[in-house]
Amino acid sequence: MKILNILHFTENHRFYIYRDFSMSSMNTYMLNNIYQPMVGLSAISLYHFLYQQVSSDQLGYSELEQQRKLFLFLGIEPSERGRKFLIEQFSKLEAIGLLQTYRKYILDSDDYIYEYKLLSALSPKEFFKNQHLTLLLRDKIGKHTVISLRESFKEKLPTEISTKEIYSENVSVPFYDLFQLNTQVVDNELEQAELEVSASLQIVNQTLESESSNEYTYADLITRIPRNSMNRSCIENLKYEPEQINAINYVIKKYHLTLQEVSSLLDEDGIFSENGDLVIDQLQKKANSNYRQDKTREDNRERFLKKDSKDERVSYEEKIVDPDYFLDIPEVFIGQCDKQQYNMMLCNVPYTHVLKRVFPGSIPDRILDIFDKIDMNYKLKEEVTNVLIHYLVSHDLDWNKNFIDSIASDLLGKQVNSFEQAVKYIRNKNEIKEKLKENKANKKSNSRTYSSRMNQNQKPKIPIITTNQVEKRSFTQKELDEIQKLTQQLDGN
Repeated sequence: MKILNILHFTENHRFYIYRDFSMSSMNTYMLNNIYQPMVGLSAISLYHFLYQQVSSDQLGYSELEQQRKLFLFLGIEPSERGRKFLIEQFSKLEAIGLLQTYRKYILDSDDYIYEYKLLSALSPKEFFKNQHLTLLLRDKIGKHTVISLRESFKEKLPTEISTKEIYSENVSVPFYDLFQLNTQVVDNELEQAELEVSASLQIVNQTLESESSNEYTYADLITRIPRNSMNRSCIENLKYEPEQINAINYVIKKYHLTLQEVSSLLDEDGIFSENGDLVIDQLQKKANSNYRQDKTREDNRERFLKKDSKDERVSYEEKIVDPDYFLDIPEVFIGQCDKQQYNMMLCNVPYTHVLKRVFPGSIPDRILDIFDKIDMNYKLKEEVTNVLIHYLVSHDLDWNKNFIDSIASDLLGKQVNSFEQAVKYIRNKNEIKEKLKENKANKKSNSRTYSSRMNQNQKPKIPIITTNQVEKRSFTQKELDEIQKLTQQLDGN
């Protein structure tokens, strides 16, 4: 629960509960044996109390009441210390996925009302697939207890079945083998009623935070498109295309669009094909243009980034990173997150968010141009682009257009399309660099050794006797006569 002013959360503020599930014995067991060790008895007691505010055989909303009731239930004083304690319990429930809190601002009374939306405890299978929750539970109770708890949920297969080789055949009856539906008749009244109900529920649930959460449904979009809009019929078809709604939400997340902005973009020319299909590339181009040109939205972008710092997911399923592929945290991120959070961010958030954290002020237009080209033209996956950014930051490399483009082209040519493949790529690149450095050092060492040996193996210098160094002496007359006689004989004269 993010409360900046403690006076905005007091015992005098009103609240109500919303839940759309009923608790089973398995839910109770999970809460008491799995969730309670992680967040404590007070937080789980608060969860049970909130659950009971709506009748056990009903779903929906509770009555408006003062939060004084919560203080009395937990036995805490309605003081500043008590408020902080209650906020802490709410925050624990929110962090482990059991609660969502919405704050509504009432203009007429200039006051806040809190909506507490309860979420069901995960099943054992889903819980132990969640890496964050499993690691938190391990830190609280130890790995051996975690393993014991996980095995306690499973009933073993009968021995007679498990020890024999048995052929299995699915003999279940499919739906259409037993039931026949009249698909030729379209019930327009039923569809219109469902649309109106879903849209009205969305309007009732609108809050200050839901406007900036970037998680929008078909009802959010269609209620802001005029009936005489040329794209109205195409947008109405989106209610049958949940994947396209997810794609729109991802573009909203990537470029920090508001609901009004994305509605305007969907109403523009070229967003839908002649067949009425959403052209996601065209939507991205227009959203990117809007993101680049409107510099006055910088403050809003920072607010969205702060809000998303804890949970970077939109509507896509969060990917879990294998610890074997964890990348080390660069210096610029030290103190902001741990190693696991950093790698989860690289694997799950758009590259614009990572660039925003690398350049906390304003992302230079030159850098945006480079990565827009990579995104729009090369179609590299976001997680691969994020690993590329990590490589530049962690090795303190130049943000040179040609250099970045060469790496992106290499990634594209080698068909690197996942986080794990990108990690292997940069690790191989680092190994090659280390080998080149080692070879270079060896060559220098060998060159010096060879040079010294050459100097040692050179022939000694032999002194040359010059004429000046010949000792001068005089000859006698007798010696001169003999020399003359010898030369005459040699001459033949």
